[in-house]
Amino acid sequence: MAMRTRPTRFGTGAAVGLLAAGVALGVSELVAAFVRPAAAPVIAVGNKFILLTPEPVKAFAIRNFGTNDKNVLLAGIYAVIAALAIALGIVALRRLVVGIVGLCFFGAVGTYSALTTTGHRASDVVPTLVGVSVAIAVLVLLVGMANGAIAVPRRGIADRGPDDKAAPDASGAVPRTLLIAGAPRRTFLIAGAATAGVAAVAGSAGRTLQRVRFDASGSRAAVKVPKPVVSARPLPAGVDLGKSGVPFVTSNADFYRVDTAISVPQLDAQTWQLTIGGKVDTKMTLSFDDLLRRPLIERYITLICVSNEVGDRYVSTAKFLGVPLAPMLSEAGVHADADQILGTSSDGMTIGTPTSVIMDGRDAMLAVGMNDAPLPVEHGFPVRMVVPGLYGYVSATKWLISLEATTFADREAYWVKEDWAAKGPILTQSRIDTPKRLGRVTAGRPVPIAGVAWSPTVGISMVEVQVDDGPWTPARLALMPSADTWVQWLLPWTPSGAGTHTIRVRATDGRGQLQDETRRSPFPSGATGWHSVVVQARD
Repeated sequence: MAMRTRPTRFGTGAAVGLLAAGVALGVSELVAAFVRPAAAPVIAVGNKFILLTPEPVKAFAIRNFGTNDKNVLLAGIYAVIAALAIALGIVALRRLVVGIVGLCFFGAVGTYSALTTTGHRASDVVPTLVGVSVAIAVLVLLVGMANGAIAVPRRGIADRGPDDKAAPDASGAVPRTLLIAGAPRRTFLIAGAATAGVAAVAGSAGRTLQRVRFDASGSRAAVKVPKPVVSARPLPAGVDLGKSGVPFVTSNADFYRVDTAISVPQLDAQTWQLTIGGKVDTKMTLSFDDLLRRPLIERYITLICVSNEVGDRYVSTAKFLGVPLAPMLSEAGVHADADQILGTSSDGMTIGTPTSVIMDGRDAMLAVGMNDAPLPVEHGFPVRMVVPGLYGYVSATKWLISLEATTFADREAYWVKEDWAAKGPILTQSRIDTPKRLGRVTAGRPVPIAGVAWSPTVGISMVEVQVDDGPWTPARLALMPSADTWVQWLLPWTPSGAGTHTIRVRATDGRGQLQDETRRSPFPSGATGWHSVVVQARD
């Protein structure tokens, strides 16, 4: 009997804790459907966790998990909640007040997160408060039922007597047995099943209602983007060499995504507004229709994330459609001392862009379209910033809702507070896409060495390849529609014999400047170094 006491109490306590936590999460998701998705406690805690995470940890997550980094974070949060809920449930069977205090602590963490994340609203605390309140009520109810179905021996070890009654011990006393069969246990099991059902139904209904009430896909589908006044030039036939497996234009589905939004903002184009203020002569407020009535331009532009390691994949090219930004800022009358345009996303993210860069003649724009379609929701619908030549962390504000003319001295954007460089010009890079790292090739048989290189706004004048310690050989460059995009390159190669070979690549930009050979990590202003791969040649 003694050997079964602990696991049974442990299992019951674990069930009580998980049920209380589950109903809290389910109910909070349902309430969030009437507030906003970002107010759900797990999302609020996740957003706060990102804000508090040290920069090296963020870089590690992006490098190793890519666009799945947020899913990994959410999975971790759920795992921690489950572990703590189990512990609280076990403790609550003996000391209910400790379990209640533990749930209150959960509520405090959720409330703190909801009120201190970027872009928070006062109403964001409501789902957490309601969820925790329901969880406390469920905990009290289930603990009472569980303690009616579980009895802890007062002393000694008792054997079951007839009809599940304990046999008297040597003194004639009848200790309480571990399990009391009958109504109390059945009642507890029924209550537990009902609680699990409520948690599941509330959570599922909450997620469904969130999609119905806040999903921006319907608004995006209704957008009729007008034709540009200045269209992008048709891509020349030789722009895509077709040898590396990386197309010149990246599809919307494959375009890289790096941001801090766990819950993708869902904005309605019909109610969206952009304010332009700060150090300006005239504050402006524009609707989405106001933007579409302005002259639009269309350009092929390559965007790069500053966290992109040498040879990594956080770089993509698309055809963007948008409103030129410089004329809008001129219309607002940006003051001469305003050296920064601070963009703010609907989720509170801030990105600071040098005013001089926007105004120097490059095709900086407020993009409303991407690859002949309205912006995808995950890439900033309805409006995002695009500035050629700057890393995304200082230029590519998604879900844009305001632009503030300010100074770098007065306002620090999100990533600058994390000690990234304030201005972020893109550094020249080149990459080998084929053959793959540790790939196998056949000795004596020609194989293509191919990849891409980029130096936006400057362009690429030459790409060279070196095999082992051989000479640097110029590769064939594809045609480039403009200096704002990457360029494909190709060099045929025939391995002379079996063995291991090291292939390196380097690029020279349009001004004749060779890319930096020194290997440096992306922090704080972008990675440098020549990309290389090792391949195995076999007979």
